[in-house]
Amino acid sequence: MIRAMLRFVDAASRLLAPAEPVWRRLDRVGGGRLAARRMHPDFEGDARLRRGFAGIFWILTGEVVIGAAALVVAIVLAAVGTVEPPAVWFRSIAVLAITATLLYFAWRAWLGWYWAYSRLRLFSRVFPIVTLVIAAIPGIYPLWMVFEQILFSLLLIGVGDILTSDRFREAFPKPVAAAHD
Repeated sequence: MIRAMLRFVDAASRLLAPAEPVWRRLDRVGGGRLAARRMHPDFEGDARLRRGFAGIFWILTGEVVIGAAALVVAIVLAAVGTVEPPAVWFRSIAVLAITATLLYFAWRAWLGWYWAYSRLRLFSRVFPIVTLVIAAIPGIYPLWMVFEQILFSLLLIGVGDILTSDRFREAFPKPVAAAHD
């Protein structure tokens, strides 16, 4: 399964390569001053990093499935007459948008961009906390969506765990702050 995911990501990267000037413009928006920073060159093509990224892509694919399933459940419930609060609809759409963004970050990190690794690592830490805190507030979501949020958070914690491994931190070292005179 890991090899299949690696082949898929490689093929998708080749397919998307002609639009690289567009992606680099988006990178400047997402990466700011770190948009041009790359992973440590010794780790390009590293087999352990590639397996780690394959795991991340599988987890994020699971997140897409969970997000789509939540939207389908909301639609089916609405079709049979169950009125779900607006928060359910917002959450369902937001999860898909967040996951699409995380997939973009993962893809750009896969290609070696430090900024994307940094953003993916940050959001894989922040989103689970926010999601679990919101899920703990009584009455905002129906029980099925609370479970969806917990599962979403657990999977995203898995992404964060992979990204904080020694191998990833060595491949994407934190930039040294410039001294201000």
